[in-house]
Amino acid sequence: MKIVILGAGVAGVASAWYFWRDGHDVTVLERNAGVALETSFANGGQLSYSYVAPLASPSVIPKIPPWLLRRDSPLRFRPELDPGQWRWIIEFLAACNPRTAEDTTRKLLRLAFYSRDLMHDLVGTHELDFDYVKNGKLVVHTDRDSFESAKRLMDFMGTLGAEQRALDPAQCVEIEPALEMMAPRIAGAIYTPSEDAGDCYKFCNELQRIMTSGANPVTYRFGVEVERLLPWRGRLMGVETNRGVFEADAYVLALGTNAPYLTRPLGIRIPVYPLKGYSLTLPVVDDRGAPKISITDYKRKVVYARLGDELRVAGMADLSGRRAVIDVERVDQLVSEVKAAFPKASDFTALSPWCGMRPATPKGTPVIGATPHSNLWLNVGHGALGFTLALATGRILADLAAGRAPAVPLEGFTLH
Repeated sequence: MKIVILGAGVAGVASAWYFWRDGHDVTVLERNAGVALETSFANGGQLSYSYVAPLASPSVIPKIPPWLLRRDSPLRFRPELDPGQWRWIIEFLAACNPRTAEDTTRKLLRLAFYSRDLMHDLVGTHELDFDYVKNGKLVVHTDRDSFESAKRLMDFMGTLGAEQRALDPAQCVEIEPALEMMAPRIAGAIYTPSEDAGDCYKFCNELQRIMTSGANPVTYRFGVEVERLLPWRGRLMGVETNRGVFEADAYVLALGTNAPYLTRPLGIRIPVYPLKGYSLTLPVVDDRGAPKISITDYKRKVVYARLGDELRVAGMADLSGRRAVIDVERVDQLVSEVKAAFPKASDFTALSPWCGMRPATPKGTPVIGATPHSNLWLNVGHGALGFTLALATGRILADLAAGRAPAVPLEGFTLH
């Protein structure tokens, strides 16, 4: 079949990969000058297969009032005259109950573990240069009650196949010596040895390199802005762009936060709203002072990933509109967090700040699969888990298009 994929972030590139492997004629349309130049460009770098519990949970409810009152809170909300924002918030709050949170966690874990298998198979069969490491992950808790709650969640996750263990502060420093400066603040941590890390931007470029250099190469059309989907009798007959109309047998919509605008005229509502996240990329000047294991500061919602000779620091979530504009105050906050946690890691003379619009759904589950238009498929709404889940969702779409049963049940991931 002739396949047109809309979007060249990690979800679109992963979709192209599996359709290409099945022998289809694949074209990828992207408005930027290359792949992974928006939300996938400088994300947290962690492949957190075991840490997919949704933001929407009962524990988040009591935290919301103080978060809203503090300028340096991990989650910041700025109300807009946007019905989409308020509808998303209402649906998010409705999902903050134990039953929904546990059900969502189960489903996301299955999807994430499948994605982990696909990633390990991929790096085992192809030479890919994207600073990939199987380095494990420590989720550090600086509050005793938070740590006790995390241990209870760890027991629940164990019933679902996650392999984790709880560590005291001394054990944290033993596993990751760079935590020595932070140790006095640590109440405990959850350690998961199976987690990976890598540079998402480099990963997408490596897949593009392979797909465009072999037989039946994928065609990437950059500088192409998708303006309208063209429906006809229950199907799409094409997509209208600033470079003309593109026609195909099937279409994959992987445009993140822009996807709802395109499907709305078709009567399809995708419950996605952007959560703005921030990152810094710092050169490592002291190898022992920078963590080699991926670290998450649970309270501050900041993640640290070692990517070669650089340290990626990312976090925060701003529910504050749809523009990817860097807030200097948030960047300064990230710098302060790094200096407090890993003061020797970098000299902080070279900062590469970035922000991206994570396409989040209220429940935290991506929207994948079929639409009422028989040749239009969705691969959107991964939130902060785009890198973690992209291979699984891309493979599932290729399987569905080929009439193969997906390896993971799609209940909870489809439009309805």
